[in-house]
Amino acid sequence: MPSRPRPRRIGVLAVAASALVLAAAAPALAHTEVSASDPRALAKNVTLTFESEAEDEGAGFTEIRTVLPKGIDPGDVKLKQAPKGWKLKATDDGYSVGGPALKPGENVEHSVAVRQLPNATSLAFKTVDTYEGGKVSRWIEVARDGEPEPENPAPLLKLKAAAVGAAPDASASPSASPKPEREVTRSDGKEPSKAATSDGGSAWPAVGIIIGVCLFALAGGFVLFQQRRASGGSDTE
Repeated sequence: MPSRPRPRRIGVLAVAASALVLAAAAPALAHTEVSASDPRALAKNVTLTFESEAEDEGAGFTEIRTVLPKGIDPGDVKLKQAPKGWKLKATDDGYSVGGPALKPGENVEHSVAVRQLPNATSLAFKTVDTYEGGKVSRWIEVARDGEPEPENPAPLLKLKAAAVGAAPDASASPSASPKPEREVTRSDGKEPSKAATSDGGSAWPAVGIIIGVCLFALAGGFVLFQQRRASGGSDTE
């Protein structure tokens, strides 16, 4: 008689397939990154460029909200480049830039001019991305030294040592203290609803987990069925 496939081998294959589906259904979350034309402490007239990756294929960006680190005042920031129709608005602890919704899946890049960077080794720019329809992605977690990158990291700019003779600009405006993370709001003063806010703004990880659990359960049921079938066949022989 031809040998029957072993139930254990079939179960392993089913579990492996479940893992592949789970990995495909939960892509890595997008990030927001920042770069500088002159990444040195106390550098003056620096252009900061922010690049936000779209993570929602069904809605486009409408606003990027940035909390400035200590040492940079909202009044010392000017918009240099942004999508067509987008404007800059100063907030108590930073600024927002927004306008007509972009196409779904389209990344957004904007640049601002800063009068002077503070005397620091790194700067974290907590960012909140808003999509058409009100969906929000928060990039506001700052990793401490020696710790792994958090799930929703804030854009981090590492600075080189200041140039010889560099000094703080006495004419710079006093910097406002950044608000706690839980107080980051939209530029219109409204707090994003909990339904529109998620850890990274993406529902794909949850969908992938559900699919993986279902497939794993089906694989387990199939293995049990094959074991009972094989057991029944041996009893009749």
